Amino acid sequence: MCYTPAYSAVTMKTRTPIDFALDLDFREILTNPILDIAARVWEDDRYEAFRVCYRSMRIIDDLVDNQKAGGRTLAVEEQCLFASMIDDWINSLRRGRPADAFQEQFLETLHRYRLPLWPWEKLAEAMVYDLYHNGFATFREFLRYTEGAAVAPASVFMHLCAVRPHATGILEPAFDIRRAARPLAVFSYLVHIMRDFRKDQTAHLQYFADDLMAEEGAAPEDLQQAARGGEIVRPVRDLMGRYRELAERYRRISRRMLDRVQPDLAPRYGLSLEIIYQLYLQIFERVDPRYGDWSAAELQPPPAAVQARIEATIRTFRAA
Repeated sequence: MCYTPAYSAVTMKTRTPIDFALDLDFREILTNPILDIAARVWEDDRYEAFRVCYRSMRIIDDLVDNQKAGGRTLAVEEQCLFASMIDDWINSLRRGRPADAFQEQFLETLHRYRLPLWPWEKLAEAMVYDLYHNGFATFREFLRYTEGAAVAPASVFMHLCAVRPHATGILEPAFDIRRAARPLAVFSYLVHIMRDFRKDQTAHLQYFADDLMAEEGAAPEDLQQAARGGEIVRPVRDLMGRYRELAERYRRISRRMLDRVQPDLAPRYGLSLEIIYQLYLQIFERVDPRYGDWSAAELQPPPAAVQARIEATIRTFRAA
């Protein structure tokens, strides 16, 4: 991380981690993933642990996404092959026998920060689901999927926020990271679905649950038409409104959960969670089911707005 001003040793002793966060130059990373932006306020060694963990998750995720790009249907033999590759990757971790230099680095990171393996196992389950399905019969089924696709990565982030340095090493979090991470993870994932509506539909990726589509009377071809810039019929708007209501429900739970865990977190790590919440909230606030067209230009805040939200979040957090 690069801090712009230079400070004397005396001055630095009186400055808090939140003061340093105000000095960070976020301009070059405003288009990065939100988790990466938020983790930049961490200490360097923990930020590097974040990078290693999320690179490992991208390896599993990309293995599936790259094969399904463009809506291609995988043959049964391909499904079995890629499912086997995912299992082999996870099993090598379970055995503690790294398959390559990166896995060795990854296992060292797991051990150092006392990270559990279950988030990667749950992620693998979700990616195997993706190999054999394109969509969800029910919203309940979607929520089970998010345990791997969203809650697992969020739990890793939450764990890295909550571990505590100690003379004997690293102490595990003082609370249940999975329970703490779940509401913000689901809120963020629902925001992703609304923000990426056009991109996902164009790539033939369906994240809207069949039962909710049926309840609102929205057909798959209606969603495709809207994503291509055509007429957005009333059932599609009602469906988007339904998802916004669901996201709002999880947003409220997220807010309460963040307030609950903040006392157990060092300031810079509590701040990073607040940045995640605020940047997803910023996108959420732009979703207009009644009159929006849900284009990237409409839903993605411009870099200057993202920068302003980050700076306001840091200042508000410091003043609290």
